[in-house]
Amino acid sequence: MEKRELGSTGIQVSPLCLGGNVFGWTIDEPQSHLILSAAVDAGLNFIDTADVYSAWAHGGEGGQSETIIGSWLKKTGSRNKVIIATKVGKDMGNGKKGLSKAYITKAVEDSLRRLQTDYIDLYQSHDDDQQTPFEETLAAFGELIKQGKVRAIGASNYNAQRLQESLDVSKKNNLPAYQTLQPLYNLYDREAYEKELEAVCVANGLGVLNFYALASGFLTGKYRTEEDLAKTRRQSNKKYFNERGFKILKGLDEVAARYGANPAQVALAWQMDRPSITSPIASATSIDQLQDLIKATELKLDANAMTVIDRASAW
Repeated sequence: MEKRELGSTGIQVSPLCLGGNVFGWTIDEPQSHLILSAAVDAGLNFIDTADVYSAWAHGGEGGQSETIIGSWLKKTGSRNKVIIATKVGKDMGNGKKGLSKAYITKAVEDSLRRLQTDYIDLYQSHDDDQQTPFEETLAAFGELIKQGKVRAIGASNYNAQRLQESLDVSKKNNLPAYQTLQPLYNLYDREAYEKELEAVCVANGLGVLNFYALASGFLTGKYRTEEDLAKTRRQSNKKYFNERGFKILKGLDEVAARYGANPAQVALAWQMDRPSITSPIASATSIDQLQDLIKATELKLDANAMTVIDRASAW
């Protein structure tokens, strides 16, 4: 499988990133281990998680995903085969949140312990903490890099103005800079990224690993009626049930039929072909779902197919 450089870090990652949000939430540890091993065997070397996953399902206590990844790393000895991206900053309860030096210094040790590793490839600010100066956050990350605990840093959920401000602060103060951005981006949710964030990422050479690449499953085409939704926990998909949403599915169906693929594979292939996108994030809860993701990395859309999807999803 081809590899792409993550920003200007020198780190080489697969064109699709395996989302770890489901580990310990919708699938248990044994199933998570099967997914992880099969993903690596197929050539996916990039795994995204966060300290807070999945606090929402465990009474506010997170760490489940990192713990499961850590037990898999120990069991399989696969640390040198994967690039691990995790995050810090979202509310873990009991005042554990934000991007202060004191909190980052403590949180990284907790993540390293759960992951059973001595370094994190990509450590990301999960949210923009406007109560903490950029200088403090970036200096804290700088110390972790010097200590060898972190290889590179990234941002998630930053708007264009704040992202650029952070990069300016890094340059002015000779501090480590964010090398990646993790934004919301998919065929339905295009505007926020393409309108302002994309230009900042391109101008500064940032790698982009976008989340909700399949719009919480809507872009798989499996949820087209109220009855479909009623059978699942994906009630959030209802917001996509409108004229534009169904127009996007129609475009995906058209291209998928031409390539003998399915809508999810086409939706991911379109994103992977975007020049500014490094590695969309998608999760799998079964080997069949994982195989769908793998096939998406092999699908190369021609100019006509890209245009059909572009037009269907235009904002």
